[in-house]
Amino acid sequence: MSKKAYNWVPDFVYGGIDGVVTTFAVVAGVKGASLALPVILILGFANLVADGFSMAVGKYLSDKSSKDHLIKNGSEHADNVEPFKGGMYTFVSFNVVGLVPLLAYIFRPVLGITEEFTFTLACILTLVALFVIGFVKGRVDETPQLKAGIQTMLIGGIAAVIAYGIGSFIEGLH
Repeated sequence: MSKKAYNWVPDFVYGGIDGVVTTFAVVAGVKGASLALPVILILGFANLVADGFSMAVGKYLSDKSSKDHLIKNGSEHADNVEPFKGGMYTFVSFNVVGLVPLLAYIFRPVLGITEEFTFTLACILTLVALFVIGFVKGRVDETPQLKAGIQTMLIGGIAAVIAYGIGSFIEGLH
């Protein structure tokens, strides 16, 4: 059996959704807690790199375990499992798409926008990124693209509302 080309789309979707959602959860939680602006960047970048690395290692180990199992059972499909590529695509996607919620804060001085609008812009950019990932996912698995985009956007939006609410609640305890 010949080796198929590596299908990177699931890793892109998995890493991208998790990257943008967890990074925005940090942004929303910090904003909800009314913490200083630099805290958003510090925690956002720390989350981006550390969680991205953790996701990549998890993907690598999961794929390696699957490959080892396939080899042990004599499956011809073992050659199509590529743990390093899976981990790498997950890491890159997590970090590239996960950077989106921080873009408004990174470029805030250049754009000359207020703190409140910066958060609004981060929300908009995050929702757009989630929609695009869902749309791509829909195109690849041949499901309705608009529905997949909206579904992904809503799921990520719910996670952001939860993070904002927790930050706001904890800040209110002081």
